[in-house]
Amino acid sequence: MSTVQGRILVIRGGAIGDFVLTLPAIAALRRQFPEAHLEVLGYPHITELARAGGWVDAVHPIEARGLAGFFARGGLLDAGISRYFAGFNLIVSYLFDPDDIFKTNVAICTDAQFVQCPHRPRETEPVHATAVFLKPLEQLAIFDADAFPRLNLASVPVEGTTVVLHPGSGSDRKNWPEARWASLLGRLLSETPHRLVVVGGEAEGERVERLTGDLPRERVTVVRGLSLVEVARRMAGCAAFVGHDSGITHIAAALGLPCVVLWPETNEAIWRPQGERIRLLKGPRGLRALDVDWVFDELQQLLE
Repeated sequence: MSTVQGRILVIRGGAIGDFVLTLPAIAALRRQFPEAHLEVLGYPHITELARAGGWVDAVHPIEARGLAGFFARGGLLDAGISRYFAGFNLIVSYLFDPDDIFKTNVAICTDAQFVQCPHRPRETEPVHATAVFLKPLEQLAIFDADAFPRLNLASVPVEGTTVVLHPGSGSDRKNWPEARWASLLGRLLSETPHRLVVVGGEAEGERVERLTGDLPRERVTVVRGLSLVEVARRMAGCAAFVGHDSGITHIAAALGLPCVVLWPETNEAIWRPQGERIRLLKGPRGLRALDVDWVFDELQQLLE
C-alpha cells in the first residue's frame, strides 16, 4: 500500500477508552505513511487527544449535519459531506456498520480505498482490543505495530511527588466505594508527603466534592471542567495514577504513568490498560471489597 498518497481519514466514534485503545492503529498509519495528511472523524473533545499528541493533523466532528443520510439505505447524501469524503485516498472506518450501508454510501462519493474495522472486540474472544483494532491494517501491509497506546504531551509543571486519583468511571458498578476512597486519600495525606490531584468529570462532581471538600488545598488540587487534553497535560507530569476501569485510566496508561487500577468484572484480556507499569488489583470478593491497605501499599511500591 505504498501507493497511498495525500490524505487518510480514520472514522472513530465511541467513548474515551475506545478511542485511546485505537491510538496504536492511528499511530501505525502515521508511521506507515509519514507524508500523508491524517485526519480523524469523531467526537472532537476526545479525538483532540490524537492531534495534541502529534498523531493526526486534523479532527472533524462526527456530529456534523449531513452525515445522517450516510447511515440510511438509499439515504440522501449531503453534497458537502460527499465532497469531504471525496477528498481522501484512504478511509479507515471503526463505525458499527453490519450491513455495509455506510460503506456503500461512501463509495458513491469517492473511489478511496475503504478499510472496514470492528467498532468493538468480541467479548467471546480473548484478544486485546488494541490487537483487534490493528488487525485490519494488515491489508495495508502494516504488521507488528506497537500495540501500546502512547500520548506524548507537554505537561503542566508539578511540585514534588504528585499522585493523580480518579474516583469515578462511566458506571457505578465499576466504582470502588466512596468510603474507601476517603480512607485512601486520608492515608496519603497523613502518611506521605505526596501532593494529590483529584480528577472528576461532570457526572462525578458531587462525589469529588464530598471526597475533597475538607482536604487541605495546599496539597490537594481538584481538576474538573477542563478539556480532556488539559486534563491529560495536568496528569502527564505526575508520578503515578490510581483509578478504575475508565477512559481516564487509559489516558494515564498512554501517558506512561505507573497505574494502580481497581478492576471490576470487565474482561481483563480485552480491556486491560496497556503499559509497562500497570498494576491491576482484583480481589476474590470483587471490586467493592478491595482493601485500602492493599491499594496504598501497591501505590507506594510503584512510587519507590
